[in-house]
Amino acid sequence: MLAHFTRHRKAAVSKLGLILGCACVLGLSLPVPGSSQTLPEPLQQAWRQTGLTTDDVSVVVKELNGPVLFSINPEVPRNPASVMKMVTTWAALSELGPDYQWRTAFFYDGVPVPDAQGSLPKPIYLKASGDPFMQVEELWALLRELRLRGVKNLTEVVVDRSIFGPVAIDPGAFDAAPDRPYNASPDAMMVGLGAVRLSFQPDYQARKWIPVVDPPVRGIRVQGEVTWSDAVCPGSPRVSTQVFPSASGAVVVQVDGTAAGSCGEFSVYRLAMNQPAYFDAVFRLLWRELGGTLGRGIRQGETPPGASLFVWHDSETLSDMIRQVNKYSNNVMARTLLLTLAAESGAYGATPEAGARIALDLLRRQGIDTRGWVIDNGSGLSRDGRLTATGLVQMLDTAWNSPLMPEFMSSLAIAGVDGTVRRRLRNDEARGMAHLKTGTLRDTRAIAGYVLGESGRRYALVSMANGNRTGAMRSFDDALIRWLSTQ
Repeated sequence: MLAHFTRHRKAAVSKLGLILGCACVLGLSLPVPGSSQTLPEPLQQAWRQTGLTTDDVSVVVKELNGPVLFSINPEVPRNPASVMKMVTTWAALSELGPDYQWRTAFFYDGVPVPDAQGSLPKPIYLKASGDPFMQVEELWALLRELRLRGVKNLTEVVVDRSIFGPVAIDPGAFDAAPDRPYNASPDAMMVGLGAVRLSFQPDYQARKWIPVVDPPVRGIRVQGEVTWSDAVCPGSPRVSTQVFPSASGAVVVQVDGTAAGSCGEFSVYRLAMNQPAYFDAVFRLLWRELGGTLGRGIRQGETPPGASLFVWHDSETLSDMIRQVNKYSNNVMARTLLLTLAAESGAYGATPEAGARIALDLLRRQGIDTRGWVIDNGSGLSRDGRLTATGLVQMLDTAWNSPLMPEFMSSLAIAGVDGTVRRRLRNDEARGMAHLKTGTLRDTRAIAGYVLGESGRRYALVSMANGNRTGAMRSFDDALIRWLSTQ
């Protein structure tokens, strides 16, 4: 089973001018709103095609350790969408260090020695750390450590989530899509990002799809059917789902859609339970498969003072974690990083508000202008978050000149190569020349990062567009990155 989880979970979890004024583009005046006559020719055409005015956007391009090449509305606070994750990850990296790890540990109130039958007479305490990326196989390994120490029969498991305050959110509040993993609620004891995998396996003889729930926890069943098609595989199958409770108390995942048999096995990930319920179900499944028994069940509580450390699991390092956050734009991990900032400051029951204050204070101490900034949850999945292009470029410049630059830069997606920009600029000269973070929401498009030019100079780039028709900004951003890569 461990090999099964490892293979699938790891694979998965692997998306111009001053305000009404002018500035300079390599010595040229910038256009007034609606005009692009003074931009370099490749950018003029790209800008005209957007149909936007400069009132809609904020853009800053700066040579690292050098001058600003051009800017539009650099101090106007705008919604950056997932570009906000750059701020959260840089603050965490600066404050906690690249080797920071989360420790999830079992404690026992007494001497943790099981009797001849493998029983512990008292509850065992699982102290959560807020590990953003604990996978099912890692929880399995932690439970196996209990079995290796002779523990078979647990009377009760008490999960201690007190490192965070009441941080649970309604997964459907943002966009009425409560089953989508990008809406997952943060939790101090999160496993597998809180999402189940629905694997659709082809039965070629019967010409039908067999759904399999992974991990196979009790209380989740699949209803409905994905229709088999004999078409040549058109790409990733599109399957619709709806999650709802049944009269029996089980969670039903209703599936619908059509998939071509020629595509082969495929998977979708969904939130079927809240984080505590999902952890409870996975814990019981793994402990049962390891041959263990559980008496009174699992409840929430706090670890008694003086309890003995028994077994533990240390997470991957922060430098590894931020690659998952930035390259693949993981929302719940970013939320958890912000909460960890608050927890490590000594705040009992960490909250997003406390994490945001710590992040902003840290950035100000680094000399970054954060006026107008709003950090609410750290992920960018928000209508209220705000950054300025000038402040974000200052942060990119600061990171570039920091000893932590390699860790931060390697967390960003590489144009045309991986992460959320693997399909962008993949067939031209800019491929591999830019490390970027993207952001997309309704009425928001943003991109920021570093671009290496042919001259060997490197540039910091921030582009944010808010309002109607912002989807058109993507082609201009690509043209801008392409142009910078030739400088």
